[in-house]
Amino acid sequence: MTFSELENICAGRLISLVLDEEIQHLLLDSRKIGIVKGSLFFAIAGDRNDGHNFIKNLYQKGIRNFVVEREIEHAALLEANIVHVHSSVEALQAIAAYHRNKFTIPIIGITGSNGKTIIKEWLSSLLAKDFSIAKNPGSYNSQVGVPLSVWQLSTHHQLGIFEAGISKPSEMQNLERVIKPTLGIFSNIGSAHDEGFIDREEKIEEKIKLFKNCDLIIYCKDHIELASAIEKNFSSQRLLSWGLNAESHLKWIQKSAKHFQLEWKNNFFDLEFPFIDGASQENAGHCIAAMLALNCSTEIIQERIAQLKSVPMRLELKQAINGCQVIDDSYNNDLGGLQIGLNFLSSFQSPRKRVILSDILQSGLNAESLIDVVISLLKGAEIKTLIAIGPVLISHKRTIEKHILRCDFYNSTEEFLVDGKWNEFRDEIILVKGARAFQFEKIVQRLQKKIHGTVLEIDLGALVHNLNFFKSRLKPSVKLMVMVKAFAYGTGSEQIASLLQYHKIDYLGVAYADEGIELRKAGIQLPIMVMNPSADSFDSILTHNLEPEIYSFSILHSLLDFLQVREIKIHLKLDTGMHRLGFVEEDMEGLISLLKQNINVSVASIFSHLAGSDEANHDEFTQLQATRFIQLTDRLKNELSINPTLHILNSSGILRFPNLQFDMVRLGIGLYGVNPTQHEFDELQPVTTLKTIISQIKNVKAGETIGYGRWGKAEKDMRIATIAIGYADGYSRAFGKGVGSVSINGLLAAVIGNVCMDMTMVDITGLTANEGDEVIIFGKENPIYNVAKSINTIQYEILTNTSERVKRVFYAESI
Repeated sequence: MTFSELENICAGRLISLVLDEEIQHLLLDSRKIGIVKGSLFFAIAGDRNDGHNFIKNLYQKGIRNFVVEREIEHAALLEANIVHVHSSVEALQAIAAYHRNKFTIPIIGITGSNGKTIIKEWLSSLLAKDFSIAKNPGSYNSQVGVPLSVWQLSTHHQLGIFEAGISKPSEMQNLERVIKPTLGIFSNIGSAHDEGFIDREEKIEEKIKLFKNCDLIIYCKDHIELASAIEKNFSSQRLLSWGLNAESHLKWIQKSAKHFQLEWKNNFFDLEFPFIDGASQENAGHCIAAMLALNCSTEIIQERIAQLKSVPMRLELKQAINGCQVIDDSYNNDLGGLQIGLNFLSSFQSPRKRVILSDILQSGLNAESLIDVVISLLKGAEIKTLIAIGPVLISHKRTIEKHILRCDFYNSTEEFLVDGKWNEFRDEIILVKGARAFQFEKIVQRLQKKIHGTVLEIDLGALVHNLNFFKSRLKPSVKLMVMVKAFAYGTGSEQIASLLQYHKIDYLGVAYADEGIELRKAGIQLPIMVMNPSADSFDSILTHNLEPEIYSFSILHSLLDFLQVREIKIHLKLDTGMHRLGFVEEDMEGLISLLKQNINVSVASIFSHLAGSDEANHDEFTQLQATRFIQLTDRLKNELSINPTLHILNSSGILRFPNLQFDMVRLGIGLYGVNPTQHEFDELQPVTTLKTIISQIKNVKAGETIGYGRWGKAEKDMRIATIAIGYADGYSRAFGKGVGSVSINGLLAAVIGNVCMDMTMVDITGLTANEGDEVIIFGKENPIYNVAKSINTIQYEILTNTSERVKRVFYAESI
């Protein structure tokens, strides 16, 4: 496809055509440049970010092909090819659909509420020996993710497997045109994205639009509502049902937890699953039906199903040896996945980055072309240190070394584990990206810091979702400051700040200068406000370009004495009724006089803090505070002839007082999915999960006691579990004596006896649990709101109390 063809394919208007080159790569995010040559950038005008604003920057980096949806000034883009379209997203879909229509291979389309990605990954694994397969990288199943996935189709592919997700009506018809599946799989129907539809029936009707042109549709007949809708809309000749239902085409007969007998076309065969949970067995059921539809023998199905393994559904950033962090992406390695891993790596600001990479198998490219693409991706991500493992990479050692500054080469994972320069790993972020055959999980285990089983997981995808939700509530010109004080509310300041900088927020706020200094050392360049400066921190504040909050005459005089004539930006805190910190109305005359005398001090912002923005019964007082704030800031602005940024809203204020946004707002606890108001905001997603493991299970006879002080008493025979968390990890002693509960396998278990320093005992009588099982302290299964309420505190305290000795694991879905 050449650029000149886009005018007709996208129903667009050609603005400029300088050199008609072949389009090879599609680009949506200006921060994620992989390969420059042949890349086509789609400028999308979103609610808060407009891709058109980054065209000049991309042009300077070498991008020459652009799709735009509004008029742009292109006089300086002398070598650019530009086509104007009604919608850049629709143009992307049209290009992918045009590309898809060039292929006559079987295409499997997967939709449903849950399991789509697992079914896709498992099917790809199960059929890898029989087909060269194109599939979505990670969970690229959205309105833009699907076209990017289908664009990967190439002449060497023999099968496509693409998942499609929607969140509202009229979306699936767009994805159907792009995927145009010949075989459809409907995984199941659940509550995901219910809010976008009138009812469950409408959601099913929308999703089955994916199967409009399918020759065959696979579904589980045990889901009655789903089966009824499919059978109503499609002829029986196009259906392949499976399940325990006796009328299924592929009948299941359960013999034990793992053992099933299947009847297919009057023949029986047995299957032994490597797992017992219903969700995994259901996902595997769709795979089995698809394999039968593709004429796989029952013997092959039996052999391969027995070898199925769990699929890591996310990229994880883990603490590692010698101050390092490792991004665990060790499950598979293809070009699309490599691009995703490098994008995730690029979102962190560490100046030291390393990639451990295996050979890429079954790319469809000859070795020379493959190496050229890999080098381009690594250079695009500015990777200067590489560990290359595998015979293909070694055979192109000289070529790679010409482009990557520091390279080490190994024939195999085992050779690297024995001979690797492990002492050189220090204070860096390492992406571990390997094909499954290379077993790179062994490398992750070697690198990972050995800490006990208690982990605080931070879902970066949910955090970005919450960030975008709050952004969507802001007026276009309003700036956003995000508070990362208190170790980013317990989640990890450096990693969160890196992600926020990547998503181009305007300001960061920290409590103390030391926090700001650590962020500067980590490569954070955003403006940073220090809320609690002290005289002994002024030198560091100035050295690291931090901006202190000034809230009293004593701190202002100390700053002026230190500065002499040196310049600094400050943030003035006004007390409008909180009565914590800040200048009051009586201070204005003296404050104005001091600032007039010291022109080296510039006021970056003036702000105040609302005392009761979270509760409706304080709304009148909130409005009074806003009135006082306006009066005081007007006086300061007029008498000092300044125009600083004004801000008064915190997380709850953003949600409840859109009329008080002024120039900037301060987002804190809301970013982490904690609703700080008494109102419902279902759009917020929980970001953190604190989990541990069961260390030991034992039976306790009636009348015996448990734990320190013998506070736990067995009124009857009990089964108790000792879990690997205590008050040294931040699990308060207040949870003891039956007050707190944890979630084990979906059920609550009450704390029994006192909470110890490093462990806690819980009552699991009547629960199904084993040593080593996962225990949720707080998360989706045990909401932090309920945990806080049980000891009469607030969610902030629960979150920030999590000890720094607890390992943080940051993860994102693979998109």
